[in-house]
Amino acid sequence: MTVADPRDVGVKPTHPWLHEIHLAFVPGPMTPLLEEVADGLLRQARLQGHKIQKTPDDCTDVILTTAPFGEPLSWREALLLCGRRRFQLRRTPNIYTLLQVSPTEFQRLLAHFEAALKKRVPDPADYEFPGLAPEACQVLFEQGRRGGPILSLERLVQAQAKSIRILLVVGDERPQVAYHFDLVGAYPQSKGGDLASFYEDILLRIVTTVCTDEVTEHQVADEPIPYVLWRRLDTPEGMRIAAHQLGERNFFTNMVRIADLVYVPSVGDAVAEQYSEGCFSTWDPILEALIATVTGSARPVKKSNITEDDLAVIVGVRPDGKGTLVRHVEGKQNSPPSSEALEMMDMDCTLPSITLGQGWALSAEVPVARSKLHGHRGIAAYDADHVEFVPLGPQYYHYIVSCATGAQARGIKDAFAHSQALKNPDDPRQVVFTVLPGHGTLIVEKWVAGKVPFQVIWEYMDAGYLQVDNRIPQGPMTYVSEQSNVMRVHTEWGTPGAN
Repeated sequence: MTVADPRDVGVKPTHPWLHEIHLAFVPGPMTPLLEEVADGLLRQARLQGHKIQKTPDDCTDVILTTAPFGEPLSWREALLLCGRRRFQLRRTPNIYTLLQVSPTEFQRLLAHFEAALKKRVPDPADYEFPGLAPEACQVLFEQGRRGGPILSLERLVQAQAKSIRILLVVGDERPQVAYHFDLVGAYPQSKGGDLASFYEDILLRIVTTVCTDEVTEHQVADEPIPYVLWRRLDTPEGMRIAAHQLGERNFFTNMVRIADLVYVPSVGDAVAEQYSEGCFSTWDPILEALIATVTGSARPVKKSNITEDDLAVIVGVRPDGKGTLVRHVEGKQNSPPSSEALEMMDMDCTLPSITLGQGWALSAEVPVARSKLHGHRGIAAYDADHVEFVPLGPQYYHYIVSCATGAQARGIKDAFAHSQALKNPDDPRQVVFTVLPGHGTLIVEKWVAGKVPFQVIWEYMDAGYLQVDNRIPQGPMTYVSEQSNVMRVHTEWGTPGAN
């Protein structure tokens, strides 16, 4: 028995919304292999009808550049930080930085981090690399504990190159593989066996990223909620309890602060000063709204120990789909909701509602999905009698999208729209999840009388019905029957960047 294997396709499916982009190549330090790869990518871009520019301008979608591997690039040379001023642009385009590492050095560094991560307490000597901040030791250790040696290496490369989107080419005279690094720690591969396919795959991954739009332009709607009403609600306290319970189970990792990795005078509008991993939300039947955690890019938020100021009230989706509609609460800080706010709110519109009755303190019509948990975690296995897995469309496993985008929100909405457990409230499975390759998971629980928000989820974790894992599939994956009703993830775990 298998469930939804996205690998059962002859040709890799692509997203229907891809379009022409403008790309400029601004070379930095070069090697013969980087020159060959850059030429191959530009040639492939022309074949696919994209516009190649000699100099970046305000139409530029992507600046492709290069950097040395293992050496810190000065922030004054980093296009992510200085490209806008250097080329007098109104905005910062997507910056992709090419680096080359030999297969021997790549494997040496992975082995180094693997050994370092086995230590119970990080040894600063294991994390002494040029150009890093003194606090980088703890960041590389925690990130490696979350995603393995490849994620420690990823954060090291990003810090030294002072770039978020990295194309790490492994090879000597010929590319063996290219790893795609991003903000949330993805590391999918483009394999270099056939060079035409290699360049096509790299370019399609770049274009997929560029063609997605962020959906974080949240708007304030309606009158503020009186603080006296807010204080009477059970949901804020339920969110606080859930944060603690999920923290006890190590679901969230610590916030990543740029200053803890590398010193730069200011990141400006290029990237947030920090970001937190994951978010969660639950429905409040009195407000008829979704109570969600706020974005960690606005200010530091410790997801395992939240306060009422770390919560936002979401009442709808903007008609143009560019964000959510929120209500402020009198007497408390009102930061914008998490970047995943739209995906959590919008998915309800394709799902049924139910009426709370016996066993509840009030009678109310509510969405069938009570609570939603988004985390940068994988799901190693699940009990099919208690939990349902809903796959994304096949294209999402081959050409991944990231958080805060309309593309991810649509993929999630379509996946959960096919959930049998949610479409049929009487279905005994109380938890439904999907996997976001290269990113994490979204877990949903139904309403169960006598349970506080997220209690079903954390109890299913404790019972082994939902087995959370640090490793996240980076491409096509499936769940295969292991024994009885247990479904275990199947992917190419043998390589550090499994596809």
